[in-house]
Amino acid sequence: MNTFGQLLRVTTFGESHGPAIGCVVDGCPPGIAIAPEDFAHDLARRATGRSRHTSARHEADAVEVLSGVYEGRTTGTPVALLIRNTDARSRDYDRIARQFRPGHADYTYWQKYGTRDPRGGGRSSARETTMRVAAAVIAKRWLADRFGVRVRGFLAQIGEVLPRAHDWGVVEDNPFFWPDAAQVPELEAYMDALRKSGDSVGARVTVVADGVPPGWGEPVYGKLDAEIAAAMMSINAVKGVEIGDGFAAVARKGSEHRDAMAPDGFRSNHAGGILGGISSGQQVVCSVAFKPTSSLRLPVEGVDVDGNAVEIVTTGRHDPCVGIRATPICEAMLALVLMDQALRHRAQCGDVGDVAPRIPGAT
Repeated sequence: MNTFGQLLRVTTFGESHGPAIGCVVDGCPPGIAIAPEDFAHDLARRATGRSRHTSARHEADAVEVLSGVYEGRTTGTPVALLIRNTDARSRDYDRIARQFRPGHADYTYWQKYGTRDPRGGGRSSARETTMRVAAAVIAKRWLADRFGVRVRGFLAQIGEVLPRAHDWGVVEDNPFFWPDAAQVPELEAYMDALRKSGDSVGARVTVVADGVPPGWGEPVYGKLDAEIAAAMMSINAVKGVEIGDGFAAVARKGSEHRDAMAPDGFRSNHAGGILGGISSGQQVVCSVAFKPTSSLRLPVEGVDVDGNAVEIVTTGRHDPCVGIRATPICEAMLALVLMDQALRHRAQCGDVGDVAPRIPGAT
């Protein structure tokens, strides 16, 4: 399956080292102002090669709008976007073309399809997420224009390092999307030491959406939180998703965790802005756990396609922490889910209108 969404449907295609990657955004409403240059900012935020702490691969990521836009606005027909790969280096994978790298999809792809593209992981490469970010540029604009919804994220943990403060104003001013400016030199040193050791580390990204109206989502199989979780789990290297307090709720009592309500607003937001699968009008909060990068230059036991034991050393250009550039990807998936849910809510319940009382978000 290469398509997600119901009314807003996004299909991605292409491989890490193929000639191009792309996507088709179907069900996009007409009239959204969009131009090729509008994609540059978020694609640059996701891209590798912008700092020494990510892979050295440096792609131009220039978007070609092939259809669905006329005179700067969407027409309601499928929007096709294409990005040509300009810095693929397939020779880096010659040595491991017949080996199954531990922690990768090599073995499982081989078992499923009987063949695989070893160049950068082929379809399983994080290069594919470029098109999710591109598609979400449209979703973010529509959500902001129609509802005032703002989607943003930050890196909430690298290894055992946690932010000591939180300032949205500094998140975009450092290569880590880190909310504590005073800690950035510490993270620089941490990542330099990690890179020199040849090892990697995991990370946690938190994404939030402000301004989401109450009522988006469905009570059983179309739960907003379930679809957010599924969207986040579809991102490479993701091993866990939390909505609101997530697993911390296990240690809390019900009297602590329930979000009290009063006419002037909710008193807390442990539920992450979603109750019974439907948005409550509070801030939607989601945290995403990324595993450590498995592509390492440290030797490891492995098996080749003939079933022989081999020693595997992965060369090439890889991230010592994939979570560093995952913030825009998580933002993208949240925005795309929210836009799809908004369109579905409008289709079914557009005649309902605003329902009183409307309780403000957490105070």
